[in-house]
This record gives sequence, C-alpha cells and structure tokens, in this order.
Amino acid sequence: MRQLPLGLGPQEVPTFDNYAAGPNRAAVEHLRGLNGQHAPPPVYLWGESGTGKTHLLRALAHEVAALGGRVGWFDHTAGPGEFDEGWRLVVFDSCERYAPADQHRAFATFVQATTHGQLIAAAGRWPPIDLPLREDLRTRLGWGPVFQLLPLSEAECRAVLRQAADRRGVFLSDEVMSYLQTRFSRDLGSLMSLLDRLDRFALATQRAVTIPLLKQMLAEEGAPVAQGEFR
Repeated sequence: MRQLPLGLGPQEVPTFDNYAAGPNRAAVEHLRGLNGQHAPPPVYLWGESGTGKTHLLRALAHEVAALGGRVGWFDHTAGPGEFDEGWRLVVFDSCERYAPADQHRAFATFVQATTHGQLIAAAGRWPPIDLPLREDLRTRLGWGPVFQLLPLSEAECRAVLRQAADRRGVFLSDEVMSYLQTRFSRDLGSLMSLLDRLDRFALATQRAVTIPLLKQMLAEEGAPVAQGEFR
C-alpha cells in the first residue's frame, strides 16, 4: 500500500490532523464524522494531482483501524482480496485507472459492501460522471456526497513547506522557497519529494540548503521525477 503524506516527512502516517486542509475543510469534516455512522451513503473525493485524495482516504482508514475496524483497500494495482463481511470500511482509490477486470471486481465489492452496511469511500481524478467506467459502477460512486478537493494557494503551500522544513531542522530561505515554487511542479506532493531529496543531499554534503546546493543536487542526481498522482 502506497503512502504519500501531505506536507510531512515520509515516515509519518497520514491523518486528518496532519492534512493541510486549506479550502477542503468541508470534505475533511465530513470524513471525520463517518466512523460514528451506520451505513452512510458512499463518499467520493475528486481533484487534480497534489490535492491529497489518497491522504484523506488513508486518514479515514487509519482512524477506523485505530478503533479496531478492518479495512478493505481497492486501487488499480491490487484489489481488496476476498470480500470480508467484517470490514468496517471499503476504500476505492484511483478509480479512473480501473481496467475492465478491475471494474468488474470493484462493482461486486461495492454491492457487497453496501449490502453489509459497510462504510464506502472512494476517490479519483475526475467527478463520477466523467470517469471512464462501466455505468453501474460510475453511478454508484456518485450515490452520496461528492467533494472536489482544491489545491492549496501559493501562500498556504509555502506555509506547509516551511513547517515541514522546520520539522526536519532545515532552514529554507525565502530565496530557496521562491525558487522551488517557480521552477518545479507546484503540486505539494512533488514539492515535498523534492524537499526530502534536498534534505538528504544537504546532510550528505554537510552544507546548508541554498540554490547552488539545489542546482548541484539536480546536476548530480537528475531533475525531479513526476510523482504521478499524489491523491
């Protein structure tokens, strides 16, 4: 299972508290309230890369597991396995990437989860109506609340980067911060990955984080690789 936390070190577990909500507070509050409900309608999150869709799904799964609930996780890389009537939550991530066989399994799992009153949370890059999926699955994903996740503003993104750097003991000058935000992908997942690389390189070279150091790192290690979808 992938873990791509928003605005934090790579080992930190995604939670609602460490998600930089910005304009997405309504979605966060809705997800926070799900675990206390019995068989609520499915919730679906959509938005562009870097808005934290997978982070929020994992935060919900973490909260459910912390209270003793079991979670079934379905994405384009692996299904949840044999259906378990004891699941408290079933998650469908990366819905836009489902191949025909994935769609068949996802639909069957969705129906079973609904029958057993399990929580259902899903996410994809596009709203349900625009997903390239079979009609019966696509419509079911849109049965309940649908939230569009919006990217952080430049100021909010800057604040999250600053906090993440402070937690690492890394000083990011305004000059370095502006360089990162104007010359690289602006989605927070990519910026955080670049910050991780820069932190490791600075430690290895025993030098402060500066623009010349960043340029040296890129010359020696190569340009940032696209993160794919930071959901």
